[in-house]
Amino acid sequence: MKIISWNCNCAFRSKFEHIQSLDPDILIIQECEDPDQVSDEAYKAWAKNFLWTGANKNKGLGIFARPEITLTPLPWASDDLELFLPCRINNEFNLVGVWTKYADSATYQYIGQFWKYLQKHKESFTKSELMIIGDFNSNQCWDLPDRNWNHSDVVRELSEINIESLYHLGTGEKQGAEDSPTFYMQRNLEKPYHIDYFFVSSLFHSKEFSLEVLDHSFWLKHSDHVPVVF
Repeated sequence: MKIISWNCNCAFRSKFEHIQSLDPDILIIQECEDPDQVSDEAYKAWAKNFLWTGANKNKGLGIFARPEITLTPLPWASDDLELFLPCRINNEFNLVGVWTKYADSATYQYIGQFWKYLQKHKESFTKSELMIIGDFNSNQCWDLPDRNWNHSDVVRELSEINIESLYHLGTGEKQGAEDSPTFYMQRNLEKPYHIDYFFVSSLFHSKEFSLEVLDHSFWLKHSDHVPVVF
């Protein structure tokens, strides 16, 4: 199974064919339109099997899958946290799509949103094999010393329930010292960051699985993020 996460930087209706050319089974797409609320017929026809969430019909979080794959929504409430999309895949494992946002929070922006979501659903995270995938807008390099919900704290809490970053397991690189950026601020090659992650439970820690951060030379024409392929 090939799973790809990509923040498409809006207008996914005009970009989905690029990511589809990679022959994915499942896509987690940030900043995409809700196919049920757009007039673009090609996009609507392509999106035969999907889940979507967001307050803005043009800029939300979607999970798209081949028609034969079952996406079953999970009742893991987000309340006012942004943005999380939990589902069960083929009744085999759970998946949480992620696009953390500022969320008009003076304190709990970005990784703080996920930290709160983790506190709400940590027990549920342990009941089945799980993948937590997407744009976390976070890196250890931005840790602040006066907080107990920094990026490092989230990584530690996930590790305590046997959920690890597949990129770091595969490369041996340390959090905050990644060689492969997933995001280039303002599409500037001088401003690279690693902020997109596949956090996975123990079943997916096997060496038979791989993770690839795609090259920026093509993808920066279409977004400030590059796809990450599992």
